[in-house]
Amino acid sequence: MRLLTALCALLFIFSGSGVEAASFSPAADRVVIAKKRIVIVRTGKLVRDFPTRKRAIINYPSITSGASSAAALRKVRSLLQLKNIFDTSLAEYKSDTWLDEFDYEVNYNKNFILDITFTQSGMGAYPDDHTKHFAINLKTGDLIKARDVFKPSSLQTLAGMADRKLRAEREENLKAVAQDDSTAEDKQNLREQLDGLKFQVDNLDEFSIGDKGITFLYDAGFPHAIQALEPVGRYFFSYAELRSFIKPEGPLGSFAR
Repeated sequence: MRLLTALCALLFIFSGSGVEAASFSPAADRVVIAKKRIVIVRTGKLVRDFPTRKRAIINYPSITSGASSAAALRKVRSLLQLKNIFDTSLAEYKSDTWLDEFDYEVNYNKNFILDITFTQSGMGAYPDDHTKHFAINLKTGDLIKARDVFKPSSLQTLAGMADRKLRAEREENLKAVAQDDSTAEDKQNLREQLDGLKFQVDNLDEFSIGDKGITFLYDAGFPHAIQALEPVGRYFFSYAELRSFIKPEGPLGSFAR
């Protein structure tokens, strides 16, 4: 009878938290992702007013298992809810004609790190697209920031390294401005926009993690009319270049050895 009672107690422990308990593996250094696909079919007035905007496709990740704890897994799932990506819910996407496609790409998913990029494209007054990036610590479920990864004393040096790459890209764009057929006033405005760009310590928090190194991400925020001359804003550094700056005890500590 005592054995039967113990078995029932164990069964209750493992089943009490439902799906989450079944999907959590404490040994996992990554998450398991299932792609979910939603096809939005617009009807009624939306289609009558915008007949070419009848459909939109949404692909988004469903995190089925992984991370180092059940609490971390809950936080990852919460971070990656659809409404948290571009501050737009599924109902809002359905009630508007802007969206064409929503998708994602997993850049890195191991060593207790999930790095994922989301994109959405649509049409308003002109075609437009947006990108949102997440680097997540799968041990805690928190977003990874520069101070989590790099030694505090190195941040100014790292910002300077990225800024040199930004300046090189900016110089190439200034040459393109000189050859542009815009008016002298427009060219001057473009030069001022480009001259005002600088990669600073605050920009270090936006970076993508890969197998070979880190890419710092920089959004110049140019208006649509001059986005063609906006810097791409992707500045890659190998782990060999970054090794002396990486915190040995941080999320990327394995790359500092």
